[in-house]
Amino acid sequence: MALYKAYSTNSRNFKVTLENQEIGELLIKKWYSFDADLIMSDGKNYQLITKGFWDSKVELIDGSQTLLDFKMGWKGIVIKTYFDHQERCYLLKLQGFINSKFILIDDSDQELSVASTDFKWLTLNFNYDIETSASFDQLRNRDLLLMTMLHCMNYYISYLSAAT
Repeated sequence: MALYKAYSTNSRNFKVTLENQEIGELLIKKWYSFDADLIMSDGKNYQLITKGFWDSKVELIDGSQTLLDFKMGWKGIVIKTYFDHQERCYLLKLQGFINSKFILIDDSDQELSVASTDFKWLTLNFNYDIETSASFDQLRNRDLLLMTMLHCMNYYISYLSAAT
């Protein structure tokens, strides 16, 4: 089990660390957009781009290859990964509203991670503590999935904010 920390550097960008080692950065291009760049600590860059009607689907792209996509569903955000040409499905759901926690489960309902939100009133930013399970820690592309999960949580909060 690991404890990742995601710090908002401003209202759109985040740095993610594990034991004070930077894993990567999420750089959201514009405040009204869900397009973003992922810059991993190994120097690899990925793009999160919106697709579909009303930008309802977001894809993680490496060059011309789609590595995963996600979209809002009735139960939460459905994430489909295509790593190593194998499709896997995950669900990121919100638990609670005031003390919000996001839970990532796999297609067999196994809990893989729990992310606790920490809203900073002074800066109006969110920080996250993301605790992962041993099963999550064994995933080959866990860092990409974790960075995408961070983007999903902000996507979810944006939709909730727009609805109120």
